[in-house]
Amino acid sequence: MKKAPPPSRRPRRASAPVSVVTGGAGFLGSHLVDLLLARGHRVVVIDNLVTGSVENIAHHAGDAKFRFVCQDATEYLFLDGPVDYVWHFASPASPVDYLELPIQTLKVGSLGTHKALGLAKYKGARFLLASTSEVYGDPLVHPQTESYWGNVNQVGPRGCYDEAKRFAEALTMAYHQEHGLETRIVRIFNTYGPRMRMGDGRVVPAFIAAALRNQPLPVFGDGSQTRSFCYCSDLIEGIYRLMLCDSHLPTNIGNPNEMKVLEFAEAIIRATGSRSRIVFRPLPQDDPKQRRPDISRARKLLSWEPKVSLTDGLEQTVAWFRKRVG
Repeated sequence: MKKAPPPSRRPRRASAPVSVVTGGAGFLGSHLVDLLLARGHRVVVIDNLVTGSVENIAHHAGDAKFRFVCQDATEYLFLDGPVDYVWHFASPASPVDYLELPIQTLKVGSLGTHKALGLAKYKGARFLLASTSEVYGDPLVHPQTESYWGNVNQVGPRGCYDEAKRFAEALTMAYHQEHGLETRIVRIFNTYGPRMRMGDGRVVPAFIAAALRNQPLPVFGDGSQTRSFCYCSDLIEGIYRLMLCDSHLPTNIGNPNEMKVLEFAEAIIRATGSRSRIVFRPLPQDDPKQRRPDISRARKLLSWEPKVSLTDGLEQTVAWFRKRVG
């Protein structure tokens, strides 16, 4: 077996570090951009705006440390000057998006990851892949640890997203082993907060939008399936710490506080003061029955765990949606 070369060690420059964020105009990518700029990075966002929005990054217009490049991440990424960190967040990330855009989802997970890794290799930068808890599929192990290989239906309706991320992880590990590239892999669990798209099909915006309009909240199945919800600022802090740590192995970042979807719907009604009622819909194919991260590795490796309570996180999220719901 070929022995991997030692990871590259870049000399640190006195000037501000340069971060490239693919998908930086999306929900999570834009929150990462906020944190990076606040911590002194120069940031280049690459996004084709298929699911992202200029609105998410418009508040950085005019900032000399911020640059936006409207480009598909599956194309070759040409950037002048040094790059210290590449954060690969580009991908459709909601069922509505990747069911409508299955080929684009697979391309950004494969070709897009390849291009982003190539940029990191060429620049001698450290690379972080934003992977997902969907690599575990409909899990047979609960809670999910990083050592679990998953239960994924690769030819089912969610297969394009699940397998795109699983391939992206494999490619990232191959670059680490073959080229000695400094790589990090974060497996992101359900996250919520301001800037989620209203109609993206995920449970948080779907429930909040319906509740603010006093419309029925659609719960799939009997609502006994479980999820765990991490506020965006907690998640981004964990991801930032992961990039700066010394481990290349996949790491779960999420909130281990598990609750039933039906309980979550009731929490949304309380948080919004809504008159909505709950209605039940057929459970979609391959919808995970349980989803809860084991964050033991993140606690030990990063000294990280979520701090924002569901009550406080929903207050901020509902306030953001309230301004946008007609």
